Amino acid sequence: MTTLYTIGWERRPLAVFIRLLQRAGVDAIVDVRLRNTSQLSGYAKRDDLAFLLWEGFAIAYEHHPELAPTPDMLDVYREDEDWGAYEAAFAQLLAERNMAAVGRQVLTRYRAPCLLCHEAQPDHCHRRMVAEHWASYIPGLFVVHL
Repeated sequence: MTTLYTIGWERRPLAVFIRLLQRAGVDAIVDVRLRNTSQLSGYAKRDDLAFLLWEGFAIAYEHHPELAPTPDMLDVYREDEDWGAYEAAFAQLLAERNMAAVGRQVLTRYRAPCLLCHEAQPDHCHRRMVAEHWASYIPGLFVVHL
C-alpha cells in the first residue's frame, strides 16, 4: 500500500506545517495550486517554499498546475462560492485531463508525496478531489489529509 498525503498551508504556522510533513515522512510536496507566487502566500510562495523544503528538510518540491482548476473556474468559485458547481466542474476537468497518469508518475519518484494547496481543510479543496481521483485509478493508494 502506498500513502498519498495532502496538506493546506492556510492558518498553519511554518513550524506546524513542517512538523506535520516530517511526522508523516513526506519526501515530496506536489504543489497543485494554480497561483502560487503571490506575496500573500507567505512561506508557501513557490520559490521560497521549494528552497526551504529542500535545503532545510530534504523534501523535494514539484509544481503541477495541470492538477489545478482553470483560472476561469477558480475565479467563478471565488465570486459565487458555489462549492457544488465548482466540484462538478472540477470533476469534469479531472476526467478530461489525464490526471491519473500524473499521479502514477509522481508515485514512481517518491515514497510519500503530499499534495499541497491553500485551504486548511480538504473538504472544500480541489486537492482532495485530485487525491480521490488518483486513488480510484491507482490500486493500493491510501489518502491521508494532514
